[in-house]
Amino acid sequence: MKTKLYRIPKVAGYEKEINEAADVIRQGGLLAIPTETVYGLGADALNEEAVRSIFEAKGRPSDNPLIIHVPGSEWLECYCRQVPQTAYDLAEAFWPGPLTMILSRDPIVPNRTTGGLDTVGVRCPAHPVTLAIIAAAGVPIAAPSANTSGRPSCTNAEDVLEDMNEKIPAIVDGGPCQVGVESTILDLTVTPPQLLRPGGIPLEALESVVGTITVDRAVTGLLKPGEQPKAPGMKYRHYAPHAKVTVLTGAGATTADYIRKHCSPQSGIICFEEYALLFEGMEVHLLGPERDKSEQARRVFDALRKFDHTKVTEIYAQCPDDSGLGLAIGNRLKKAAGFRIIDLGEKEI
Repeated sequence: MKTKLYRIPKVAGYEKEINEAADVIRQGGLLAIPTETVYGLGADALNEEAVRSIFEAKGRPSDNPLIIHVPGSEWLECYCRQVPQTAYDLAEAFWPGPLTMILSRDPIVPNRTTGGLDTVGVRCPAHPVTLAIIAAAGVPIAAPSANTSGRPSCTNAEDVLEDMNEKIPAIVDGGPCQVGVESTILDLTVTPPQLLRPGGIPLEALESVVGTITVDRAVTGLLKPGEQPKAPGMKYRHYAPHAKVTVLTGAGATTADYIRKHCSPQSGIICFEEYALLFEGMEVHLLGPERDKSEQARRVFDALRKFDHTKVTEIYAQCPDDSGLGLAIGNRLKKAAGFRIIDLGEKEI
């Protein structure tokens, strides 16, 4: 299969390409689409065979549910039941944007899309090209990240091509992703709402709209064998490069010094910009300035993916604290490491 690449930087002037891309969805094909978070591997969410193709192309476990993408909150009643007012309040505050809400599903949404659950994750992506494609297709698009299952997510079309070339009919190149970590997933079928995956909307921002939110234990650890994930990214090791990853938590200067003392010539380093000079001559990818979590979120997957083109056998990664976007960035790094974490805190080393 030859994979076609559509370069669609904006909606105006690219109506023909948008309609062609939407045709791929309508005809039951797979289409990689840009969002503000990461690139997604999309299919008609209501077409079971099309959705099956997503799992096959990614090598994704069938019990890992998918998120459906819609162009606005007016579509919620079409695919969800008993939509609470809280969902509309959150949509008004954060849609289009990196927020996925878990709601009771309507039977029109197939079991294959929801991983057999009676709930469905719904979000409205903040990318005008993808919103135009969804509207033109006239169906919700189910779309997990457009990477081979387990690998770091893709934040540009070139990464998608690396993983999906000749596996899918088409890729839409809408430019680099602006957020860089996937959407926040909030379960609204429980009281109080529960955070299932930290992402592009910080927990603190959600709490300012809905009040108290609990945090699922899968945010800080792996589910046990046999437990069914309620949302994408909860159960399996994710975002992992080929080399073993170890995450260091604690003050930046402390973790950087630990890495400097324990790394070898075969080590790769993911560090904040302030500490790059400690690792001259080594394979280093910068996470961004220590205090700039927005930049760290944009870079984290790119940093992890780049090591697969090197000969490093282990990777040490500095990790931000859990405030704001730090919770999501740390979650991705820790999942890439299989929760292999050295917590230094304020310890002397």
